[in-house]
Amino acid sequence: MSLVVWYNTRCPLCDAGIGRQRNKLLDAVKTGVIEFRDINREPETLVKFGATLEDVRRRLHATNEAGQLLVGADVVIAVWRLTPGERWLAAVAGNLIVRPATRFVYDRFADLLYAWNRRCGRW
Repeated sequence: MSLVVWYNTRCPLCDAGIGRQRNKLLDAVKTGVIEFRDINREPETLVKFGATLEDVRRRLHATNEAGQLLVGADVVIAVWRLTPGERWLAAVAGNLIVRPATRFVYDRFADLLYAWNRRCGRW
C-alpha cells in the first residue's frame, strides 16, 4: 500500500470529497496504490503517531509507503499527485513557495468545518 488516507465519514463534506477522489482513483484503489479508511471504525490506529480520533476528525491524516504520517494539506497534495487531471494542483499547491499558504488555508478551512460538525452533533 502506497498511501492510506484516514478521514471522518461522519462529516458529510469530508465523506463526499473522499468519495469523489475515490471515484477518480478507482484503478489506484483496485491496485492498492491508495486506500481510504474511516477513522471512526479504527479510532486507535494512529495513536502510535500521537494522533487522536479528534485530530483526524479535524484534519485528514495519511501514512505513506515509508510509514510516515502526513497531515492536512500534505495529505491533499499527496492525493492530488496520484489523481489524473489533478497532478498540476499538487505541483502548484505543493511547491516550496506556495506550500505554507496551502497549509494555512487548509488549516483554517478544516477548523471551520470541524466546528460546524461539532455544532451539528456529528460525533
